[in-house]
Amino acid sequence: MTKKHIGILTGFAAAIFIAVVWYFNFRPVTLKADTYVQSSRPTIFFHGYGSTSNAEKHMANAAKKKGVTNTIVEANVAKDGKVTMKGSISKDAINPIVLVNFDNNRGASTQDQGDYAYAVVKALQDTYGITEMNMVGHSYGNMAIVYYMLQHGTDSSLPKLVKQVDIAGHFNGIIGMDEPDNVTLDDQGKPSSMTDSYQELLNLGDHYPQGQVGVLNIYGNTGNGSDESVTNLSSQSLAYLLNGHVKSYQEKK
Repeated sequence: MTKKHIGILTGFAAAIFIAVVWYFNFRPVTLKADTYVQSSRPTIFFHGYGSTSNAEKHMANAAKKKGVTNTIVEANVAKDGKVTMKGSISKDAINPIVLVNFDNNRGASTQDQGDYAYAVVKALQDTYGITEMNMVGHSYGNMAIVYYMLQHGTDSSLPKLVKQVDIAGHFNGIIGMDEPDNVTLDDQGKPSSMTDSYQELLNLGDHYPQGQVGVLNIYGNTGNGSDESVTNLSSQSLAYLLNGHVKSYQEKK
């Protein structure tokens, strides 16, 4: 993906932050009980292709400014999967945010991406004893989430995924790279042509705890049915993989 495409997607992520906060329905430390929920459950952010945790900081800092949380930590994942935490989460932390940084942010296979996400989840579980989590993925980061769920979603010993936000997800390919030509979606969101990766995800829903996860899928449209890197149809193809398996599935353009 070009720097221009990365910039477009990163800008788009900033623009939709308010939708992410709305969906999580958090309550800030300032106890605005009519606005946000108080929870010890962490929200884990996964960045896009060729990017770093720096791309997530504007969203995290906006949440902090709004009073959603006072706790933002970083989890760096080395190429070998070793996780190093920067900062700590106190026992009384409200809505902590974990910004993930992948050292291998370009060449990782989908298997690697799932493994890296697992390494972060396991580090949080081992260090803080978390039992639940939310996940937010932008672009490439969405693959970390779905492949984590494909590989580990049925493992009841791991923390439970409660809410998932997908931003600019290229579930059925990227324009000019691997997206099939002339794709259409049927009434259930099934693509007429599928990438190899999408075919690997066809049983993804079976790896989600039945009817327990809330999913918000956000995509941008510059006027031509895409955000210039990812077609809306590629993003919307997530519906076919998860509908009927999750507690709720919503799309926001």
